[in-house]
Amino acid sequence: MSEQTRENQLRRKAVVLEYSTRRKQKEKKKKSKGLSARQRRELRLFDIKPEQQRYSLFLPLHELWKQYIRDLCGGLKPDTQPQMIQAKLLKADLHGALVSVTKSKCPSYVGVTGILLQETKHVFKILTKEDRLKVVPKLNCVFTVEIDGFISYIYGSKFRLRSSERSAKKFKAKGTVDL
Repeated sequence: MSEQTRENQLRRKAVVLEYSTRRKQKEKKKKSKGLSARQRRELRLFDIKPEQQRYSLFLPLHELWKQYIRDLCGGLKPDTQPQMIQAKLLKADLHGALVSVTKSKCPSYVGVTGILLQETKHVFKILTKEDRLKVVPKLNCVFTVEIDGFISYIYGSKFRLRSSERSAKKFKAKGTVDL
């Protein structure tokens, strides 16, 4: 190659003498944080509409719950220890369970029976056979859950947790105060 052609090629091309690293700034993606508790309340996300408050609609949920408890307890056999079933029930999800109020400081709550639809930290929302949604506080109430002839009593005062928090909590055997 002649000197002139080499110079022409060098003029056309950029000659890199050093390696300089340029870091590209990555665009930060904003994560959607979801809704706050206030926004959820305003949108009424967890409210059950009156036309959907029918007992017959939630009977399949109850059947699913019974199957879930049978699987959780390894089949409810007569020789199964009641303490083991009680311990599993305390940590189990109760949505869909057939729950009744046996004792309460407020006499109007006693006898309320139905499918448990929602559970919050302080309240059970129970749908009765008459298609009425009853809101029963956990405090000062004793609830009964019946599965295949096994009856379990749940003391609401000891049960005042969200269901997600309850599954990770250790329950200690303490004396209970009668109502």
